[in-house]
Amino acid sequence: MSKRCDICKRGSQKGAQRSHSNIKTLRRQSINLQSKKINGKKLLICTKCLKTLKTKF
Repeated sequence: MSKRCDICKRGSQKGAQRSHSNIKTLRRQSINLQSKKINGKKLLICTKCLKTLKTKF
């Protein structure tokens, strides 16, 4: 199961975590995925798309 939205295909991003001595460590920032049933199919949807779908219907 991939960590990607089934509607907008948005995925995780890379970010930098900085320590007190300003050393950069790369880390992943994953998106907020929710499992929802739409038209009988189980989809992984990001909360941004979920909010958009609620306003349309």
